[in-house]
Amino acid sequence: MTRLTLIVGNKNYSSWSLRAWLAAKASGLDFHEIVIPLRQADTHARIRAHSPSGLVPALSHEGILVWESLAICEYLAELAPEARLWPADRAARAHARSISAEMHAGFASLRRNLPMDLAHDRHRDSRADLVKDDIARIMAIWQEARVRFGEAGANGKGPFLYGGFSAADAMYAPVATRFRTYGVALEPAAQAYCEAIFAWPAFKEWEAAALTETTVISFDVFQKAD
Repeated sequence: MTRLTLIVGNKNYSSWSLRAWLAAKASGLDFHEIVIPLRQADTHARIRAHSPSGLVPALSHEGILVWESLAICEYLAELAPEARLWPADRAARAHARSISAEMHAGFASLRRNLPMDLAHDRHRDSRADLVKDDIARIMAIWQEARVRFGEAGANGKGPFLYGGFSAADAMYAPVATRFRTYGVALEPAAQAYCEAIFAWPAFKEWEAAALTETTVISFDVFQKAD
Protein backbone atom coordinates (compact mmCIF):
# COMPACT_ATOMS: atom_id res chain seq x y z
CA MET A 1 0.00 0.00 0.00
CA THR A 2 1.24 3.48 -0.87
CA ARG A 3 2.22 5.48 2.18
CA LEU A 4 -0.26 8.11 3.29
CA THR A 5 0.57 11.78 3.74
CA LEU A 6 -1.05 13.70 6.58
CA ILE A 7 -0.90 17.49 6.59
CA VAL A 8 -1.21 19.03 10.05
CA GLY A 9 -0.82 22.37 11.80
CA ASN A 10 1.18 23.37 14.87
CA LYS A 11 1.29 20.44 17.28
CA ASN A 12 1.02 22.71 20.28
CA TYR A 13 -2.21 24.32 19.12
CA SER A 14 -3.97 22.39 16.36
CA SER A 15 -6.55 20.20 18.06
CA TRP A 16 -8.13 19.02 14.82
CA SER A 17 -4.73 17.93 13.55
CA LEU A 18 -4.13 16.00 16.75
CA ARG A 19 -7.37 14.08 16.26
CA ALA A 20 -6.47 12.91 12.76
CA TRP A 21 -2.85 12.20 13.69
CA LEU A 22 -3.81 9.98 16.65
CA ALA A 23 -6.26 8.08 14.47
CA ALA A 24 -3.51 7.57 11.89
CA LYS A 25 -1.20 6.26 14.59
CA ALA A 26 -3.91 3.95 15.92
CA SER A 27 -4.51 2.60 12.42
CA GLY A 28 -0.99 1.19 12.31
CA LEU A 29 -0.59 2.43 8.75
CA ASP A 30 2.65 4.02 7.59
CA PHE A 31 2.27 7.73 6.96
CA HIS A 32 4.37 10.78 6.22
CA GLU A 33 3.49 14.05 7.92
CA ILE A 34 3.80 17.62 6.72
CA VAL A 35 3.58 20.27 9.44
CA ILE A 36 2.44 23.72 8.32
CA PRO A 37 2.65 26.42 11.02
CA LEU A 38 -0.61 28.32 11.31
CA ARG A 39 -1.13 32.09 11.17
CA GLN A 40 2.01 32.77 9.17
CA ALA A 41 2.24 34.89 6.02
CA ASP A 42 2.46 31.84 3.77
CA THR A 43 0.14 29.52 5.73
CA HIS A 44 -2.90 29.88 3.51
CA ALA A 45 -0.99 29.26 0.29
CA ARG A 46 0.85 26.27 1.73
CA ILE A 47 -2.32 24.61 3.00
CA ARG A 48 -4.19 25.35 -0.23
CA ALA A 49 -1.52 23.38 -2.06
CA HIS A 50 -2.79 20.30 -0.20
CA SER A 51 -6.36 20.99 0.91
CA PRO A 52 -9.27 22.61 -0.99
CA SER A 53 -10.80 23.81 2.26
CA GLY A 54 -7.67 25.76 3.17
CA LEU A 55 -7.73 24.04 6.56
CA VAL A 56 -5.80 21.27 8.30
CA PRO A 57 -5.74 18.37 8.69
CA ALA A 58 -5.83 16.77 5.28
CA LEU A 59 -4.94 13.23 4.22
CA SER A 60 -3.59 12.26 0.81
CA HIS A 61 -3.49 8.66 -0.38
CA GLU A 62 -3.16 7.25 -3.90
CA GLY A 63 -4.81 10.26 -5.52
CA ILE A 64 -7.56 10.42 -2.89
CA LEU A 65 -7.79 13.51 -0.69
CA VAL A 66 -9.67 13.62 2.61
CA TRP A 67 -9.70 17.04 4.27
CA GLU A 68 -11.76 16.82 7.44
CA SER A 69 -10.88 15.17 10.76
CA LEU A 70 -13.83 12.86 11.22
CA ALA A 71 -13.80 11.90 7.54
CA ILE A 72 -10.11 11.04 7.93
CA CYS A 73 -10.98 8.75 10.84
CA GLU A 74 -13.58 7.00 8.72
CA TYR A 75 -11.18 6.62 5.79
CA LEU A 76 -8.48 5.15 8.02
CA ALA A 77 -10.99 2.75 9.54
CA GLU A 78 -11.81 1.49 6.05
CA LEU A 79 -8.14 1.06 5.16
CA ALA A 80 -7.25 -0.74 8.38
CA PRO A 81 -10.30 -2.59 9.73
CA GLU A 82 -8.08 -4.77 11.89
CA ALA A 83 -7.10 -1.67 13.89
CA ARG A 84 -10.68 -1.37 15.17
CA LEU A 85 -10.89 2.39 15.04
CA TRP A 86 -14.60 1.77 15.53
CA PRO A 87 -15.87 -0.98 17.85
CA ALA A 88 -17.05 -4.18 16.18
CA ASP A 89 -20.16 -4.31 18.37
CA ARG A 90 -22.97 -2.45 16.58
CA ALA A 91 -24.35 -0.71 19.66
CA ALA A 92 -20.90 0.41 20.80
CA ARG A 93 -20.02 1.52 17.28
CA ALA A 94 -23.20 3.57 16.98
CA HIS A 95 -22.49 5.19 20.34
CA ALA A 96 -18.86 5.91 19.40
CA ARG A 97 -19.86 7.50 16.12
CA SER A 98 -22.56 9.57 17.81
CA ILE A 99 -20.28 11.04 20.46
CA SER A 100 -17.56 11.65 17.86
CA ALA A 101 -20.01 13.56 15.68
CA GLU A 102 -21.19 15.50 18.74
CA MET A 103 -17.60 16.49 19.46
CA HIS A 104 -17.10 17.49 15.85
CA ALA A 105 -20.22 19.61 15.62
CA GLY A 106 -20.58 20.89 19.16
CA PHE A 107 -18.78 22.35 22.17
CA ALA A 108 -17.88 25.55 20.35
CA SER A 109 -17.89 27.48 23.62
CA LEU A 110 -15.32 25.14 25.15
CA ARG A 111 -13.05 25.40 22.12
CA ARG A 112 -13.39 29.18 22.08
CA ASN A 113 -12.75 29.73 25.78
CA LEU A 114 -10.23 26.94 26.46
CA PRO A 115 -8.09 26.69 23.29
CA MET A 116 -5.56 23.87 23.15
CA ASP A 117 -2.08 24.76 24.36
CA LEU A 118 0.09 21.80 25.33
CA ALA A 119 3.17 23.81 26.25
CA HIS A 120 1.80 26.03 29.00
CA ASP A 121 0.01 25.87 32.34
CA ARG A 122 -2.90 28.29 31.95
CA HIS A 123 -4.77 27.71 35.19
CA ARG A 124 -4.83 31.46 35.79
CA ASP A 125 -6.34 32.05 32.35
CA SER A 126 -9.08 29.49 32.82
CA ARG A 127 -12.57 30.39 31.66
CA ALA A 128 -13.99 27.05 32.74
CA ASP A 129 -16.80 28.82 34.57
CA LEU A 130 -18.07 30.02 31.17
CA VAL A 131 -18.32 26.49 29.75
CA LYS A 132 -19.81 24.54 32.64
CA ASP A 133 -22.56 23.06 30.50
CA ASP A 134 -20.07 21.80 27.91
CA ILE A 135 -17.87 20.29 30.60
CA ALA A 136 -20.84 18.59 32.26
CA ARG A 137 -21.97 17.11 28.97
CA ILE A 138 -18.49 15.77 28.21
CA MET A 139 -18.29 14.22 31.67
CA ALA A 140 -21.62 12.50 31.05
CA ILE A 141 -20.45 11.23 27.66
CA TRP A 142 -17.27 9.76 29.07
CA GLN A 143 -19.06 8.14 32.00
CA GLU A 144 -21.73 6.55 29.81
CA ALA A 145 -19.17 5.24 27.32
CA ARG A 146 -17.01 3.72 30.01
CA VAL A 147 -19.86 2.19 32.04
CA ARG A 148 -21.83 0.82 29.09
CA PHE A 149 -19.00 -0.27 26.84
CA GLY A 150 -15.49 0.41 28.10
CA GLU A 151 -15.58 -1.64 31.26
CA ALA A 152 -16.93 -4.60 29.30
CA GLY A 153 -14.19 -4.22 26.69
CA ALA A 154 -16.45 -3.58 23.71
CA ASN A 155 -13.37 -2.60 21.70
CA GLY A 156 -10.94 -4.84 23.52
CA LYS A 157 -9.48 -4.42 26.96
CA GLY A 158 -8.07 -1.04 27.89
CA PRO A 159 -8.62 2.22 29.80
CA PHE A 160 -10.23 4.14 26.95
CA LEU A 161 -13.87 4.99 26.27
CA TYR A 162 -14.68 1.63 24.68
CA GLY A 163 -11.80 -0.33 26.19
CA GLY A 164 -9.17 -0.28 23.46
CA PHE A 165 -8.29 3.00 21.76
CA SER A 166 -10.81 4.11 19.13
CA ALA A 167 -11.53 7.05 16.86
CA ALA A 168 -13.75 8.43 19.62
CA ASP A 169 -10.71 8.72 21.88
CA ALA A 170 -8.88 10.54 19.11
CA MET A 171 -11.78 13.00 18.92
CA TYR A 172 -11.78 13.66 22.67
CA ALA A 173 -8.02 13.65 23.31
CA PRO A 174 -7.68 17.44 22.77
CA VAL A 175 -10.41 17.95 25.36
CA ALA A 176 -8.36 16.03 27.90
CA THR A 177 -5.43 18.35 27.23
CA ARG A 178 -7.62 21.41 27.66
CA PHE A 179 -8.80 20.18 31.05
CA ARG A 180 -5.18 19.76 32.12
CA THR A 181 -3.98 23.09 30.72
CA TYR A 182 -6.74 25.08 32.42
CA GLY A 183 -6.95 23.09 35.66
CA VAL A 184 -10.53 21.86 35.25
CA ALA A 185 -11.49 19.80 38.29
CA LEU A 186 -12.46 16.26 37.27
CA GLU A 187 -14.04 13.32 39.00
CA PRO A 188 -11.67 10.35 39.55
CA ALA A 189 -13.00 8.30 36.61
CA ALA A 190 -12.64 11.22 34.20
CA GLN A 191 -9.16 12.02 35.54
CA ALA A 192 -8.14 8.39 35.05
CA TYR A 193 -9.34 8.54 31.47
CA CYS A 194 -7.34 11.70 30.81
CA GLU A 195 -4.25 10.12 32.31
CA ALA A 196 -4.70 7.13 30.00
CA ILE A 197 -4.71 9.51 27.02
CA PHE A 198 -1.59 11.28 28.25
CA ALA A 199 0.22 7.96 28.82
CA TRP A 200 -0.59 6.55 25.37
CA PRO A 201 2.70 6.37 23.43
CA ALA A 202 1.28 8.08 20.33
CA PHE A 203 0.04 11.03 22.36
CA LYS A 204 3.38 11.29 24.14
CA GLU A 205 5.12 11.39 20.75
CA TRP A 206 2.88 14.24 19.56
CA GLU A 207 3.29 16.14 22.83
CA ALA A 208 7.07 15.82 22.77
CA ALA A 209 7.13 17.36 19.30
CA ALA A 210 4.72 20.10 20.39
CA LEU A 211 7.03 21.12 23.21
CA THR A 212 9.87 21.77 20.75
CA GLU A 213 7.87 24.25 18.66
CA THR A 214 8.73 27.93 18.89
CA THR A 215 5.79 29.48 17.01
CA VAL A 216 3.46 31.44 19.30
CA ILE A 217 -0.15 32.09 18.30
CA SER A 218 -2.28 34.72 19.97
CA PHE A 219 -5.38 33.13 21.45
CA ASP A 220 -7.42 36.20 20.56
CA VAL A 221 -6.79 35.30 16.92
CA PHE A 222 -6.55 31.54 17.21
CA GLN A 223 -9.86 31.07 18.99
CA LYS A 224 -11.69 32.14 15.84
CA ALA A 225 -10.24 29.20 13.93
CA ASP A 226 -10.14 26.45 16.54
